[in-house]
Amino acid sequence: MNSFVIPKPYPKQVEFMKSRSHYTAYGGSRGGGKSFVARLKANMLCLRYDGIQILFMRRTYPELRENHIIPAMRELKGIAEYKSADKAFEFPNGSRLKFGYCRNDSDLLQYQGQAYDVIFLEECTLFPENVFTTMTESNRSSGQMREFFPPRMYLTCNPGGVGHAWFKRLFIDRDYVKQERAEDYKFIQATVYDNPWLVKNSPNYVQSLENLPEDRKRAMLYGDWDVFEGQYFPEFRRETHVCEAFPIPEHWTRYKALDYGFDMLAVGWFAVDENGTAYLYKEFCEGKDLGEGHDGLILSDAANAILERSDELERDAITFAPPDLWNRRQDTGRSAADRFAECGVYLEKAKNDRVLGWLDLKEYLKVRRDTGKPSLMICSNCTQTIKSLPMLLHDEKHPDDVANDPHEYTHPADMLRYFVAGRPIAASEPREYNELTTEEEMGNVFSY
Repeated sequence: MNSFVIPKPYPKQVEFMKSRSHYTAYGGSRGGGKSFVARLKANMLCLRYDGIQILFMRRTYPELRENHIIPAMRELKGIAEYKSADKAFEFPNGSRLKFGYCRNDSDLLQYQGQAYDVIFLEECTLFPENVFTTMTESNRSSGQMREFFPPRMYLTCNPGGVGHAWFKRLFIDRDYVKQERAEDYKFIQATVYDNPWLVKNSPNYVQSLENLPEDRKRAMLYGDWDVFEGQYFPEFRRETHVCEAFPIPEHWTRYKALDYGFDMLAVGWFAVDENGTAYLYKEFCEGKDLGEGHDGLILSDAANAILERSDELERDAITFAPPDLWNRRQDTGRSAADRFAECGVYLEKAKNDRVLGWLDLKEYLKVRRDTGKPSLMICSNCTQTIKSLPMLLHDEKHPDDVANDPHEYTHPADMLRYFVAGRPIAASEPREYNELTTEEEMGNVFSY
């Protein structure tokens, strides 16, 4: 039997190899050594743990063959036998490394009822979320190992793809619902600069990444998860558009804006300074689209939630809302706007031209020459809005519009669109008043 030669991994790859988290993800930019370290980990697990059953998945079989099966044939020659019919390497110690693919939902059926001690999802952002969640059901003890190894999943990826949203939520934003535990998820960010072999031996490849258009370079070279192909607002940058919360001067113009539905209520509190720069300084989002544990709010509860979070100045502020809230129900003759008003929240109808509204929002995100910052700033405590804007995609059929999926991210953006469509005005400079005695005031009145 041949010996398995272990290439020396780089520091980020060592961190991946040593991770004990249930779900460990590795990636970021291109050229970070993702595929190599994933296959190395799989091979070493098969050699170390007798009887371990491993599934190594990618979206299509041609990708598997070119990127993993052919290299593994060289690496495992004389060590494990490849069974082409099963697309699996079988080791003398009973371990098995199977290669599988999942191009669509029907391909998932072949994995139902199967058990794998370890599952690798290569280029996982090319998979929709249901593939990831379905495969977690197959990630359980196979019962064939002589020595226990806890079930684990390893993932690799770059920003972008149909799975960008679910991956970013779990591994980047770390925004968990009730049954998910933060300690189960670990992400190791790696770039091409963490791969010294590639930097040394393929300098032209590194240079090609450095010469990409700015937005694509941010994703492919630096592994920036706030930008990806098909993104509607690539101009949004945290370092440009997000600021720390601060006390709002009383003379600034106040506004509110909302998007209401049973799936989500998204409310924003805004203040506009003397230069016309608007600040989203407070938000409230609640609804089923936030996931398990969140319920939709009926109109009266939505209104009360807004009032409870508003001080006197904010309660009196104009509240922009979409025109459909003025549609009257046939059974009662009343509208949602009427119900809000009865509860003490008075709405102002905003225009609902979607394309023009998005273009106006883009103008607000553009950095102004006179102030050196955009016309819309978002305070860092407005986490749902900050998280949602980078996730919006172009609609495939109507590229000038925002796609309705992933739907859970559209509500804060719609709220921003209604605010911009309301044409908010800048604050006036505060006036200074001289203190006068009553006698002086009376003298001024009767001096004519």
